[in-house]
Amino acid sequence: MRMLVQRVGHASVTIGGELHARIGQGLLVFVGVGHDDTDEDLEYLVGKLVRLRIFDDDNGVMNRDVVQAGGEVLVVSQFTLMASTRKGNRPSYIRAAGEAVSRPLYERFAARVSETLGRPAATGVFGADMQVELLNDGPVTIWIDSRNREY
Repeated sequence: MRMLVQRVGHASVTIGGELHARIGQGLLVFVGVGHDDTDEDLEYLVGKLVRLRIFDDDNGVMNRDVVQAGGEVLVVSQFTLMASTRKGNRPSYIRAAGEAVSRPLYERFAARVSETLGRPAATGVFGADMQVELLNDGPVTIWIDSRNREY
């Protein structure tokens, strides 16, 4: 599994011209699921996400996590995070899991984020054509791959 985390002033998901979800200050999280990902990968990423100290403390140092900062979380499925661009200019998505694997893992990921935060995380809609709007705060953007835990 991979996730791209962006610290945002606000973010929203619109589907078919209708607002689906919106958050204020917090984290916009794009999640990609690979065909061999497991609940162990999911738990690793959830733990990393909620403990990332990327919000400023009273001294202006990034020392608070999303809970300490009172931030919200918006989780969006994003199979293109699993792209391989090694050969040519057309990304290959062969590493991305099919819906039978990726939908349940994505839904469990969002549920575990909500559990861990102690409040609901906003979500996109799996497989939908979504328009995501955000105000990047910083900018602070972090990419985490559950299989490359040394980073």
